[in-house]
Amino acid sequence: MPTSLSNNLKCQSLQLLHDYERQQSSIARKQIRNQLVQLNLGLVRKEAHHWAERCNESYEDLLQVGCLGLIRAIERFNLDRGHAFSSFALPYIRGEIQHYLRDKGACVRIPRRWLELRQQSISATRKLRSQLNRQPSDRELAAALKISLEEWQEIKLAHQNREPLSLDLPIGREGEGCTSLGELVPDRKYHSFQLAEEDRIRLQQALVQLETKTREALEFVFLHDLTHKEAAELLGVSVVTVSRRLKKGLNALKQLMLKG
Repeated sequence: MPTSLSNNLKCQSLQLLHDYERQQSSIARKQIRNQLVQLNLGLVRKEAHHWAERCNESYEDLLQVGCLGLIRAIERFNLDRGHAFSSFALPYIRGEIQHYLRDKGACVRIPRRWLELRQQSISATRKLRSQLNRQPSDRELAAALKISLEEWQEIKLAHQNREPLSLDLPIGREGEGCTSLGELVPDRKYHSFQLAEEDRIRLQQALVQLETKTREALEFVFLHDLTHKEAAELLGVSVVTVSRRLKKGLNALKQLMLKG
């Protein structure tokens, strides 16, 4: 999409979101919401096409389901937080489609080549981390695997969507205030089960809202399984600073999750 067209789309969406947030009439709100759906339908089309190629469900059905996710994103978007609407909406669209596929029992296929590349990426990541003294970027990892950046991101997405996120997943290490993802979710009925799709989306949205330094500390320790010392070296700060950022990040996540 040309830059000027993309910027125009963003401006139109922001104006409509502004009107939607301040409109009191339910009829007018519905009309504005429908305009926003049409304006951002490209997000849904792209996601529906992605999943249609990986399951036996029809593109049209997935498109309709994805639109429900887009509507949910419109209803929950908060202009005051300053996030791009497209980034905010995508987890809702994707989550709605995934929820639909799971309920239908649809099997998502991952190409064998992608499975092999994913396996190769583990050793490639370890090697690059040693060379660069930091976590490699997606672009660097794609180059190491000799594939395009777009294909690597598709591979990552495919595997992330296949892996269940458990509420029992530990957050923190022994002696360092260990907790679990379940403690960030107010609804206790999901304990010992996979994280409900609704809560999974909310957790993703909460992570996006954290300031960069805090989010980086959380990602290094909890997503990339680095020690506090390793994270401190990569971030160029002290171990104490990393611990403070982790504590701050966990508290912020809890507050954001409770706000819903």
